[in-house]
Amino acid sequence: MERLTAEDRLMLWPDELWPQDIGALAVLDGAGRLLDPDGRFRVEEARRAVEARLHLVPRFRQVLHVPRHGLGGPVWTDDPAFDLAGHVRVTGVPAPGDEAALLRVTELLRRRLDRSRPLWEMWFLTGLPARRIGLFARMHHAIADGIAGVATLSAFLDATPSAPAGPARPWKPAPVPTARSLLADNLRRQAVGMGGALSAVVTPRTTARQVQDVLSAMRGMVSAPPTPRTSLDQVVGADRSLALIRGNLDLARQVAHRHGAKVNDVLLAVTAAGLRGLLRGRGEPVENLALPVYVPVTLRPAQHREQARGNLVGQMVVRLPIGEPDSGLRLEQIAADAARQKASSHPNLGTMFRSRLARRALLAFLDRHPVSLTTADVPGPEVPVYFAGARVLEVFPVLPLVANVTIGVGALSYAGQFNITVVADHDAVPDLGTFTAAARSELRALCEPVSA
Repeated sequence: MERLTAEDRLMLWPDELWPQDIGALAVLDGAGRLLDPDGRFRVEEARRAVEARLHLVPRFRQVLHVPRHGLGGPVWTDDPAFDLAGHVRVTGVPAPGDEAALLRVTELLRRRLDRSRPLWEMWFLTGLPARRIGLFARMHHAIADGIAGVATLSAFLDATPSAPAGPARPWKPAPVPTARSLLADNLRRQAVGMGGALSAVVTPRTTARQVQDVLSAMRGMVSAPPTPRTSLDQVVGADRSLALIRGNLDLARQVAHRHGAKVNDVLLAVTAAGLRGLLRGRGEPVENLALPVYVPVTLRPAQHREQARGNLVGQMVVRLPIGEPDSGLRLEQIAADAARQKASSHPNLGTMFRSRLARRALLAFLDRHPVSLTTADVPGPEVPVYFAGARVLEVFPVLPLVANVTIGVGALSYAGQFNITVVADHDAVPDLGTFTAAARSELRALCEPVSA
């Protein structure tokens, strides 16, 4: 019986107000099996390719079952009415089929996932020029974090265009657990939890270190200086806007090396420049301004990331020096602050916010330190990959927004590309183009010296 972990459950609570799904927008070369000679999309071919790999991703045939009180937390159960056609679908991109039209369709498809069905979708987007096909794939954040999301979607991709999908494996849904079995499982888990508490008494040094990590993280939250208020400090609404920025991974690495930084620091510098341009465009002061940004920290060992499932992340907050006008100095300041933050402990979010004290600390932090931005830098495949024989030309991550976080900036490396997606609340950031132009200019300014 597979219950949601504490980390996975943390991704459920905001879902009623702010849909929590993660995804990717890709562009495929349709010059293969996915388009017929007349350019029509072969949706059955795509469904066969997905069905042949579903055994690798059991969550894609499961629904979220929430038992009644006393029977334990949410549990994954097989969907007795699973229908692949309801998850692998096709829609057209209006003429002229350019990037703006592709993004508008993607924005409209980001409605809340239906909890009565498996929590994922793949939308194939037709109408792009040069026989290209868009693919918007998404899943609920309770299924995966960024690292696990890449690993999950990679199960449907191949290293060569000629790799056979193979036949679909037979599958029969398991029955929904009875109330008696749920109760027995819940009692067993509680007993295991009590055993863990007893072992904590036996091994006080390890337990004390874990408690110290959590307390240290909470102290850092509460003691930080208050955050200046900006026009971005608004509650997120229902609508989203998307923008894309294309970069080169090798150049980003060289830029990072030149400034004693990491590639993730380059993403943060690009984010800071976008925010600086946005606030200046609104007539807001930026001199000596520093604003916090959420930066996820994966807690997975590197050797386990290709098979990652679920959520296992910590969170650190890095302050972006918006007031610094020099691109190089801004990157170096960000790298120094990020290095200091990384040197601290970052307990996983499920552990941190399991207690009432920790949740109160979080609310106190958000009251003094409104955070309007979140970022994520996720490594993707290093070589070109294929879906049903169609080459993936480029791919961009799509982040969720929550509470007062009105802008999300995600980067995904793929086959030498360093591709960035900016997701913004439509009402809080109607001037997303200003942010994107400043961010794109920053990436260009950082890369030009090493490119030359």
